[in-house]
Amino acid sequence: MLILAKSILGLMIGFFISVIFGLVIIPWLRKINFRQSISSYVAFRHKRKDGTPTIGGIIFIIPTLITMLILYLRGSLEMTHNLIIIIFVFIAYALLGFVDDFKKIREKKNDGLSVTQKLIVQVLISLVFFYIYMRGGGEPTLWISSLGINVDLGWLYGIFILFLLVGSSNAVNITDGLDGLAGGLSAIAFLSFGILSWGTSWAEGYQEIAIFCFILTGSLLGFLVYNTNPAKVFMGDTGSLSLGATLAAVSILTRHELSLALIGGVFVVETLSSLIQIISVKYFHKKIFLFAPLHHHFEKLGWDERDIVKLFWIVGFMLGMLAIYYGVWL
Repeated sequence: MLILAKSILGLMIGFFISVIFGLVIIPWLRKINFRQSISSYVAFRHKRKDGTPTIGGIIFIIPTLITMLILYLRGSLEMTHNLIIIIFVFIAYALLGFVDDFKKIREKKNDGLSVTQKLIVQVLISLVFFYIYMRGGGEPTLWISSLGINVDLGWLYGIFILFLLVGSSNAVNITDGLDGLAGGLSAIAFLSFGILSWGTSWAEGYQEIAIFCFILTGSLLGFLVYNTNPAKVFMGDTGSLSLGATLAAVSILTRHELSLALIGGVFVVETLSSLIQIISVKYFHKKIFLFAPLHHHFEKLGWDERDIVKLFWIVGFMLGMLAIYYGVWL
């Protein structure tokens, strides 16, 4: 029960610090003119959002780190190799996203960093991840007990890490298109992984991983106070890339890579809808969806933005609960 108490404490502290931090940071972002330029592609429903402050990911990133420090100083958690990896990925991808956001703001367009520049940084992050993981006694094996899969990948495990980090970070980034959508789904995902982590006693520092997930869940709930419709701030790539990559890191370290696809099912579908649309238009000159990713398709159908977000949250929650059942019992 001690881990439960620590997790709930972390969630509450993360929430309150995030709410207070948001009160301070949003006016500051307006003052320094860190504002989002809405792409012409989605101006059909989102033109009114042009000029909304962005880089709001710091509203849950910094409070999460502060809460971790508070719990560490009071002796409520230890600094393990796995926790170091998660914090490293969390910060590194936040910095990558921040540079991308800053470039967009400075140039007043939505291009940001090139694909090559992002990939180079993500390769370096993956190498550091792999190095710390192996130094900490980690095994480079793909282990899915329910399917009887246990394959030693050797150095290829580093590529596997890169694939999950890139895929998950981009999936959350693609989903971040409606007020509160990516933030709410991420809160559900980290809550699910926090519960799953309670039972991963084979992982070094599994309690610390669980506590981190609950702290971030609380910080995200605090962020949603300002990000739900009508949003007063957007998380930007600073937040979305960090959230997606951290989800992947947690799934790898807890050996729940397959659960990631289920917990992040909405993220997966959103990404697939964009991929299918691109392939269909490029090779068959035909649209499958009215607009991609999927949340914009529903907008084109005339759905209210808030109804779309609520529907996706419900689906994400049910998938998260299903993943907990799968992760614990199967």
